Amino acid sequence: MSERAGYKKKILVADDSEMNRSILADMLDDEYEVLEAEDGKQAVAALEQYGAELSVLLLDIVMPVMDGFEVLEVMNQRRWIENIPVIMISSESGSNQVARAYELGVADFIGRPFDALVVHRRVVNTILLYAKQKKLLELVTEQVYENQKQSNLMIDILSHIVEFRNGESGPHVRHVHVLTELFLHRLARITDQYPLSEADIDMIATASALHDIGKIGIPGEILNKPGRLTDEEFAIMKTHSMIGAKMMEELPYHREEELIKTVYEICRWHHERFDGRGYPDGLVGDEIPISAQAVALADVYDALTSERVYKKAFPHEEAVRMILNGECGIFNPLLLRCLQETADRIPEEIKDSENMGTSQKKARHMVEEVLNKEGLTASERTLRLLEHERMKQSFFAAMSKEIQFEYTASPPVLTLNAWGANRLGLPEVLHNPLKEEKVIAMLGVREVRNLSDSVHSTTPEKPIQQRDYKVNLDGEARWMQITSRTTWSMDEPPRYEGVIGKAVDVHDVRQKMEILEQLASHDGLTGLFNHRYARERIIERIEGRKDGNFAMVIFDLDHFKQANDRWGHMFGDRVLVHLAELLRQSIRGGDIAARVGGDEFLIFLEYKTEVETVVERIFSSLLGQYEHFSISVSMGIACTGVVSPDYDELFHAADQALYKVKQTKRGQYCFYQEGMQSIGTAISAIESEEGE
Repeated sequence: MSERAGYKKKILVADDSEMNRSILADMLDDEYEVLEAEDGKQAVAALEQYGAELSVLLLDIVMPVMDGFEVLEVMNQRRWIENIPVIMISSESGSNQVARAYELGVADFIGRPFDALVVHRRVVNTILLYAKQKKLLELVTEQVYENQKQSNLMIDILSHIVEFRNGESGPHVRHVHVLTELFLHRLARITDQYPLSEADIDMIATASALHDIGKIGIPGEILNKPGRLTDEEFAIMKTHSMIGAKMMEELPYHREEELIKTVYEICRWHHERFDGRGYPDGLVGDEIPISAQAVALADVYDALTSERVYKKAFPHEEAVRMILNGECGIFNPLLLRCLQETADRIPEEIKDSENMGTSQKKARHMVEEVLNKEGLTASERTLRLLEHERMKQSFFAAMSKEIQFEYTASPPVLTLNAWGANRLGLPEVLHNPLKEEKVIAMLGVREVRNLSDSVHSTTPEKPIQQRDYKVNLDGEARWMQITSRTTWSMDEPPRYEGVIGKAVDVHDVRQKMEILEQLASHDGLTGLFNHRYARERIIERIEGRKDGNFAMVIFDLDHFKQANDRWGHMFGDRVLVHLAELLRQSIRGGDIAARVGGDEFLIFLEYKTEVETVVERIFSSLLGQYEHFSISVSMGIACTGVVSPDYDELFHAADQALYKVKQTKRGQYCFYQEGMQSIGTAISAIESEEGE
């Protein structure tokens, strides 16, 4: 191989004829640095050495050692053909030869004898064409990258919703996302049993972020219990898979979108196992969608290697060993192979996932995969890519319940997302929106003018605005917060082109905050205060009224376990809800009632004279019949005067009085007295054995 001195851009000429190489070099070496190879093997070596610097390869078909077609096959295997254009040079002009060359990715075909003008023009055109394609690829990649960042932002928001209820889920969601993607990429390489495109893998990884969203519906005391769950609690915990699936099934829009269907699959079946021993449906083998199988493996690995309230984290190597040995359920053998082959990369991938957002490299791979699909024209490729992004953005917009819009000034057109259009009662596309009667009726003439003035007061340097507007919606005046960004042309001076933005119903925001506050302070099943929140309220009451007379009442249902065992946990839940409603009706406005956990409740009340009369009334109101179950309660009471006015001491004393009742005869109430303290430990042990 020889190399001629020269110019910035390099061209490789691969031809076994020195004469042909010399002729081509003479034609091109004024503008390019020409490298030469006398057979296919030398050509491959030059591609390895100079690949990134080569502008084009002129390749002969018939050569010794390795012919031109073999070189093309190597270039396809190593994906060099995507970045280095190839012009085939040969006196062979048969249609089969030409067709095969184009199938292997050549950009052009030049026959011998050479015409200097033709050679020069085709080389220049090929280099320019690939440069434009590369620029287009970069532009589309940048767009996909930006859209991916927005998608990931929504993933993080939705993950945070789950994290609000379950502190472990934020990092867990991101780890499952990156591991699902890693396993599926490996699966696509080792088998064609599951035809997975880059877009499919990206969609499944995106959907995996919502695998545990059903945990929103699980009571907090079960979700965050610091220890092993009881059988009853575990049965409730397992319902999160069906809750998540139902949430997807009941979405008002986009239920037929592939992303929604994939989220449904993952929510419902990510706890199924390959041998049929999972839940909720006991699916076997490939009855389980591959999306749910991959997420299940990622979910188990991250659960093992992460610290939880009930366990320490296992080391990476130990977690992999446990999964491969079947200690965590049976998984698809092909996915286990993926775990084994990617095991060395997993810790690094997890660490990299802490850098939030999608890398440019990943976005580029996705774009290249779409662009390389056979049978797609350039416009079809673009439409497919844009449709994929539109589907994701539309889904996240519906989940976030935001009105998203885009306005173009020329022509004046307003485009709304589907959820926003439905919320406002407007079509998704409006021409001349500021003259539309429905818009004017909704905003009013004054607010339309304010909105227009606000937009036109922006500049390219300060394009973002956030303002509240009064909107007539659903027959009432409501406040909407509109955040917008004006867009400007690249001209000098810049020209106003339009607006993009979102609108949030301030009333809805307040309602969401109230729901979150409710979740933080109330028991998910009965609607009473939860124990943590009740404790805070009681401590505030005691500290605010140091001279008050207070009583702490703790009671639980008699024989509740037998009711659960005989009629099931759903019936047991109905009994608890019924009992909570009786309790609400029997206490006074200033009293505090809470569910401590399971079938145990507390009441905190202030009294002036005879407390037993109040306790007797409440006790009697709780007795009765619910369907075929007789409701009876055992109750312990502790009063200030006998016990110091301290929450923990009151609670402990009332607990001792309750134990006294259960030791002697259930279905009664008992006031704490001095001397009960010593029997607490023994009674507690008895209760533990009974499983109450």
